[in-house]
Amino acid sequence: MPAPAPVPPVSRTYVVLVSMAAACGGLVFGYDTAVISGAVEPLRARFGLDPFHLGVLVSSALIGCIGGMFVAGALTDWIGRRKVIAISALLFMASALACYVSRSAVELTWARVIGGVGVAFASLVAPVYIAELAPASIRGGLVLLNQVGILVGMDLSYLVNAWIGHGRDNSWLADAGWRVMLGAVGVPALIYFILSLLIPESPRWLIKQGRHDSALGVLRRLHGDRQAEAEAAEIIGTVAQEQGGIRELFQDGSRAVMLMAIALAIFQAITGINIIMYYAPTIFMSAGIGTGSALGHSVIIGTVMLFFTVASTQLVDRLGRRPIMLFAAAGMGTSLGLMGAFFADSSGSGWKLLVCVLTYVSSFAIGMGGIFFVVISEIFPTRIRGAATSVAVGVLWCGNYVVSLAFPVMLATMKGNSFYVFSVICFVCFAFVWRFVPETKGKTLEEIEHQFYLH
Repeated sequence: MPAPAPVPPVSRTYVVLVSMAAACGGLVFGYDTAVISGAVEPLRARFGLDPFHLGVLVSSALIGCIGGMFVAGALTDWIGRRKVIAISALLFMASALACYVSRSAVELTWARVIGGVGVAFASLVAPVYIAELAPASIRGGLVLLNQVGILVGMDLSYLVNAWIGHGRDNSWLADAGWRVMLGAVGVPALIYFILSLLIPESPRWLIKQGRHDSALGVLRRLHGDRQAEAEAAEIIGTVAQEQGGIRELFQDGSRAVMLMAIALAIFQAITGINIIMYYAPTIFMSAGIGTGSALGHSVIIGTVMLFFTVASTQLVDRLGRRPIMLFAAAGMGTSLGLMGAFFADSSGSGWKLLVCVLTYVSSFAIGMGGIFFVVISEIFPTRIRGAATSVAVGVLWCGNYVVSLAFPVMLATMKGNSFYVFSVICFVCFAFVWRFVPETKGKTLEEIEHQFYLH
């Protein structure tokens, strides 16, 4: 296969800027998801919530994510990527306003559900949109910008929460502080909405709608005049051969691809990241540094994950998707296995637990955290890319929810042996990637589609 054509410097700059604008959806997604952490105790005090009802409130955004996935993909394929980006921004803004004015836990729960739908839309459309705009030679790194945005948003929410609560007493936080924290999501959401009005529509979606002239105009801005017409002709030829719509997912020729995406989604969810993100303070306390604030623990993890996600953007188009995922799965499995060994006798082993936690999150960040989204944004045909991706991401959110509910019970009954379970899952993930996941580095989306569907 010939090497991908080089991207002209001016066009490359434009592609990067548009991709960064789309990746702001990841930033708002990360901010909205993590901001609730700073409001948990104030909300418990304000509404007198017991542990069960507090859990329902905190996880309500996740329910919105799962529900939103039922419509996000079809909507993306119907009205276009750019419009769904704008709708997700509006949902974030509506959720922020509704949170700020909520008078009861029930109202706040529904407000968070609205934000969760926005998360569903943003988590699906941004990787798909970037993948459809980016040239093959830098597509992996640009899609990973969305994951970088998520982690930046999470860290930003931790810092903003700390700034809002600095010097305030608990009564103010319970009365008004949580409103300011949750309402502050509206600021990055507004910026994201403005950016959605400035970016172009996906040329692949435009061609699918028969708007060839508009698509060619976008391709000229993305790839330069010489390459634009060849790119348009290749997309037109591929789109003309696509048939069957969403039913393609259940036909013999594509069933294996769909099952591969679903399996990767399950592994991304159940290889342990949620037990680290949600229960890291407990692990850190057993590591002997529990006197630090919960914010400090979160920022440590978030900063390490951000660093290695940025590293992944530089490696994914050089080393490929498959080698990095294999390396990550092995690193995650080894780290979790050692955590199980050290957890039973943490006295004197606190620093070892800390190293294991940070090794785990760095392995996840460089591999499964973002490359999963790169792969699923590449392997489906244009006409069903949104709907098919929504199935995979919907499975991911369901897996996250199950693990979040199951781990407290596992930890109470199995103690440190819980980590061995997740370690084994990581090595099963390694075996699956080794056997079933092909490499897509350096291939255009049309070449990938011919490989999987049109051979």
